[in-house]
Amino acid sequence: MPSLNSDIAARIKAQAASMGFEACGFAAAAPVDEQEVARYDRWIELGHHGCMAWAAGHKELRSNPSLLLEGAKTVISLALNYYPTRFQPPEAMRVAFYAYGRDYHEVMREKLTQLATFIQDITHCETRPCVDSAPIRERYWAQQAGIGFIGRNNCLIIPGKGSYFFLGEIVTTAQLPPDEPCTLTCGDCGKCVDACPTGALTQEGAVDCNRCLSCLLIENHAEELPEWVGDVVNQRVVGCDECQLCCPHNAHAVATTIEDFAPTDAVMELTKERIAQMTGGEFKRTFAHSAISRLRHKTLRRNADLSDKH
Repeated sequence: MPSLNSDIAARIKAQAASMGFEACGFAAAAPVDEQEVARYDRWIELGHHGCMAWAAGHKELRSNPSLLLEGAKTVISLALNYYPTRFQPPEAMRVAFYAYGRDYHEVMREKLTQLATFIQDITHCETRPCVDSAPIRERYWAQQAGIGFIGRNNCLIIPGKGSYFFLGEIVTTAQLPPDEPCTLTCGDCGKCVDACPTGALTQEGAVDCNRCLSCLLIENHAEELPEWVGDVVNQRVVGCDECQLCCPHNAHAVATTIEDFAPTDAVMELTKERIAQMTGGEFKRTFAHSAISRLRHKTLRRNADLSDKH
């Protein structure tokens, strides 16, 4: 006979599905595996986090979800599909798919908060929703919760669905039955390694953010980027999807049903001329509820100017 916790787990997953989450899984809120911690620490020591200084902080919190919520028993991992319903025209400056619509931080936070309230109501336990701004290892916990596996491109790949997903977590004091971790791998496929325009990926699944276009174009706000970036950037101004576009797991990606992620006119019409004419005030108004806002106006213009160097 199913336990009460199994019944509650089923209700949580059903509620998550009704809210548009494509996947939902549970993992015991234990300290992160020591080998994974050591691998991450080595990545930081090598300086492969590049300009993302924040990646080196909150080491203890990042390694133990119980420090995010006292008495935590379960990490609930969830995924939202963001694959576009339509794509930018050829003349547009390229924006990575994740930034086509409304800022995922806002959308995910709203949905996680709503689901967390539902969980509190049926379990009478505490919850803490986490978007990617919280120091929690999202892909690790998604794999532990059985949602998918971490690919060579460092994206979380959901079997049969691909990698165009935002991840979010709810840490809770409710003790829910854990799902089996996903043990799949990329096997001997290295298409993303070969497709990366800057050689930022390795066959071992590491990424050097000093060479990753996504990091350089979004996270790096320096007035100038290394000269070689102009040789490979093409029309990209926000991120780079090359390692996902070539991935066999994305061959049959299905468009999102989340209306908030529908492409905005501002993204569809983002030409080089439009960027050149845009003032700082217009940038703030246009991208107020877009992930593009984190680039800053001057960074977007810098990126657009780089395309002249190709």
